[in-house]
Amino acid sequence: MGRVSSPHPIGQRKFLAMHDGATATFDLFEPLADQCTGDDVTMVICPGIGNHSEKHYIRTFVDYAQKQGYRCAVLNHLGALPNIELTSPRMFTYGCTWEFAAMVGYIKKTFAQTQLIVVGFSLGGNIVCKFLGENHTNQERVLCCVSVCQGYSALRAQETFLQWDQCRRFYNFLMADNMKRIILSHRGMLFGESSNKRPRMMEDADLSRLFTATSLMQIDDNIMRKFHGYDSLKEYYEKDSCVHYIHNVNVPLLLVNTSDDPLVHPSLLTIPRTLAEKKENVIFALTLHGGHLGFFEGAVLFPQPLTWMDKVIVEYANTICQWEKHKPQCGSGSEQDCS
Repeated sequence: MGRVSSPHPIGQRKFLAMHDGATATFDLFEPLADQCTGDDVTMVICPGIGNHSEKHYIRTFVDYAQKQGYRCAVLNHLGALPNIELTSPRMFTYGCTWEFAAMVGYIKKTFAQTQLIVVGFSLGGNIVCKFLGENHTNQERVLCCVSVCQGYSALRAQETFLQWDQCRRFYNFLMADNMKRIILSHRGMLFGESSNKRPRMMEDADLSRLFTATSLMQIDDNIMRKFHGYDSLKEYYEKDSCVHYIHNVNVPLLLVNTSDDPLVHPSLLTIPRTLAEKKENVIFALTLHGGHLGFFEGAVLFPQPLTWMDKVIVEYANTICQWEKHKPQCGSGSEQDCS
């Protein structure tokens, strides 16, 4: 209910041709003020599952970031926008970084002087951390990364996603229902018998199982893993989870989770906690409340559209930008001089 008065930032939609015939899209929003250091900084943003730049929480964050002097590039997950047709028999998956990489590559090429702040929400947090950890070159010109409310390991999450505590099973059902709608909206391209582009792994896809699916795991097993040719759900979850890549991220990394997240079980939080204990560039922030991408402030029924999460991400980004700006002034002095 706190999203009813969300702002409507105006951006430009960009289309990128992918190597397999897919068409990635993202929305580009220019800054509306000067950034705190006066530098050119772009936030490259990856939304949650089935989300895009038109979602209320993305609009709210982008509007706030623009007013703080940041250019924003928001990935629209492949197949998520209701008015954009697929151009190949593939849609977004849990950990595919292809579209996000294409957007980042476009930003780096188009804005040669810009530096990047990487931001991922929920599933987007998994994608951005995996992207940065896949290849060290992906971290070039990246000042920092912020991940909010992700689960780090789909394989371990699978064990908890059917439990009823925190209404996790109910949320699983709602998310599965949304995924079914997205998949069926592209039924012609994904499963059409006339499509000669259809990948071999999709030949055995059982639409009847999709109709009766009540959990994300059932959809992932019957449909999603086949877009990339995984032989099993376990293989899909293992290879697409950022837990196997995040230790390679060397830029400043802020991982934010909540204790009352209905989707992310507390047992999964040992991953970011252990990482923060081992790596100096990692901060793990765990709040008591916030739900899943909630973090509302203000009244109970009608809280403010701008949330604690929006402000924390921008404040962290401002701090990193200022730290980076003054870092050369430390020279060869002592660590105390640089603090």
